[in-house]
Amino acid sequence: MEYRKLPHGGEKISIIGLGNSSLGPAGEAEIERIVRLAIENGVNYFDMAASDAVPFPAYGRAVAGCRENVYFQIHFGADYRSGKYGWTLNLDTIKRSVDWQLKALQTDYIDFGFIHCIDEAADWEKVCAAGTWTFLQKLKEEGVVHHLGLSTHTPKIANMVLDTGLIDMMMFSINPAYDYRHGEFAIGSVDERMALYRRCEAEGVGISVMKAFSGGQLLNEKTSPFQRALTEYQCIQYALDKPGVLTVLPGVRNENDLHRILGFLNAVPEERDYSILGTFTPHDAAGICVYCNHCQPCPAGLDVGLINKYYDLAQAGDTLARDHYIHLEKTASDCIACGHCDSRCPFHVGQVRRMQDIRSYFGGRE
Repeated sequence: MEYRKLPHGGEKISIIGLGNSSLGPAGEAEIERIVRLAIENGVNYFDMAASDAVPFPAYGRAVAGCRENVYFQIHFGADYRSGKYGWTLNLDTIKRSVDWQLKALQTDYIDFGFIHCIDEAADWEKVCAAGTWTFLQKLKEEGVVHHLGLSTHTPKIANMVLDTGLIDMMMFSINPAYDYRHGEFAIGSVDERMALYRRCEAEGVGISVMKAFSGGQLLNEKTSPFQRALTEYQCIQYALDKPGVLTVLPGVRNENDLHRILGFLNAVPEERDYSILGTFTPHDAAGICVYCNHCQPCPAGLDVGLINKYYDLAQAGDTLARDHYIHLEKTASDCIACGHCDSRCPFHVGQVRRMQDIRSYFGGRE
């Protein structure tokens, strides 16, 4: 397993986590086996936004004895007391639901307490007016909640909550379909969504990724908006390459699904390569570096994707990006303008010109 460090706190989070939206029908016995198998393979981050109540007691049994080694992402606004998923903004209902979840999970603390599924400004206003946001902050002060977060599909809402300066983690829907304006949750332009990812990394806010496969639509050429199926590994790598992303949370239905997802960790680069996207991205996405490094190897030894990433992050306000850039073994100043990257870039980025811009921005190595 690979791990990425949460900037605000330092927890090491597995790049593959586990979602629960599809797990309920497996039944408690298999869910318990799945969770144990995930933990044995290094998975330590679990999102508890489930479609029903079935996974909770199974999780409680599975993590008994190793609770300190796993991180639960629990949603304030998801209610499971009826046995099925329900969404609520009522603070009293939220409190009772969270108490139920903690009891079922056999724990007395929450690693990541999330305001659940806020996609409209009116809902965020209601959360604040009802006292839910204040309640969450109080729980953090008391040590019951270790980190505050938000789940949303809307860049505008994400930025509003980021403006509070209080969250450490955000759950956001990232996949090629949504980023390129296809699907119900394809909210925001290409530039707006990429700017959000960069802002999260610049401000040290981690991203946990939901809907990496667009609800499975991207995996089937008949339902893919691109009329071309992508693989799970391509979608996972696509999300992991975005700034700020710490973990991807695919939903699994059974043990076979989990084994297949874990195969990503041993997949060869060709299996993870999503450069095919460059042939069917929209016009306004052309020319935007997505840090895929399909242009590698650079004849001059530059890590073109990383150079672009530090440049974009510096412009987004990341105060450490300049230092990271300067300490690279090769910087834009070492570009020999051979055009190799321009000819290989599937997203039609003019990297030679961009290296000149980056060199001017950072002032060479000085």
